Amino acid sequence: MRFRCPFRGALRTLATVVCVFALATGTAPASPDIPGVVSRQRAEQKTFTDSQIVEGFLKTAFGAEYHLAGRVDRIRKYDGPVRVFADGKHGVRKNQIASIVADIGRRVQHLDIAMAANPEAANVTVNLVRDRDFDRAIAKAYGRERAREIRTSLDPQCLSGFRKNDKFEIQHSDIFLTVDNGDFIFYDCAYEELLQSLGPINDTASVPWTMFNDDVQMGFFDIYDQYILNILYDPRIKAGMTVQEVNAVLPQVLADVRVWVAKSNHMEP
Repeated sequence: MRFRCPFRGALRTLATVVCVFALATGTAPASPDIPGVVSRQRAEQKTFTDSQIVEGFLKTAFGAEYHLAGRVDRIRKYDGPVRVFADGKHGVRKNQIASIVADIGRRVQHLDIAMAANPEAANVTVNLVRDRDFDRAIAKAYGRERAREIRTSLDPQCLSGFRKNDKFEIQHSDIFLTVDNGDFIFYDCAYEELLQSLGPINDTASVPWTMFNDDVQMGFFDIYDQYILNILYDPRIKAGMTVQEVNAVLPQVLADVRVWVAKSNHMEP
């Protein structure tokens, strides 16, 4: 089990990985005109050196901030279509999840991700709950003892985790989001948890541009993290790869990813 706390104070978040540590078209962002999102988009840094991008990828795709057992020195990712089901009675939030999933799908070239019509067809389950019901939902999913440990350690309001097989291929992800803590928190948590549930599970305080940093909140799919996810889901980066194996193909992968990210965001390559 591995924990992270991207919000200081009241809002915390946890990620759990079993056996490790546990619709619109076009290019507009999924986030509506939320003040916290708009201001961050205007200030967003969009130009990075190769070394800056590689540093962030290696620090988030490998390792685990906290884990109980298993190796964390391998690439973890889905090796096939990703289908997301939003569970809960909150129609507006479900539509927002669908928009976020579509946005991720547009911006990650080799990732086949879409909404599922029912939970049986999904390998990512997003549980949408009210804040008052969050503890109960966690206890139902993880058991009372583990839920008590989670609450004592982190007091979380967001949670994500995945299960993987012995090839380090992710089999299923579970995400818990609160629906009634404001739009910015919802979008920020939803983007971060959905993206981390795809594989880049390790938080790092030393990379200031990624949302996988305890001190960084975005509320949208920023350029830097698009680089990380596009590298991860390039076909040449395979589940189970070591750092050395990844480094051998990274120059070619990054060159192609730069072209794609520039094109999908209407930037100069």
